Amino acid sequence: MSNVTPFPVHGAPSGQIGFDRLELMRIMDLYGRMVSAGHWRDYAIDLGRDAAIFSAFRRSAERPEYRIEKRPALRNRQGMWALIGEAGNIVKRGGELQGVLAPVERRLLKIVGD
Repeated sequence: MSNVTPFPVHGAPSGQIGFDRLELMRIMDLYGRMVSAGHWRDYAIDLGRDAAIFSAFRRSAERPEYRIEKRPALRNRQGMWALIGEAGNIVKRGGELQGVLAPVERRLLKIVGD
């Protein structure tokens, strides 16, 4: 009973990459619109040491249609955000989340417009 575990200090590196509140709100807003359009049905979030990944699925038993990856190590090179398609190809890469999500949002306009 004499073992004391210190509480994690806010701001200290935890070794895990994650989405901040505004980033997650932006991603979940897009996800909600795609669900209401009847295109996406499930999602998964993977938080690791190198990247935070949001995967959107048409059906839960399939590969994700899109993966939104945040890799802070690439911030100064190619941009830390990447939109990856179902086949594993990089659809868009950049430093701003809004620009990386643009191809999916354009596709949403086509889906709703039909």
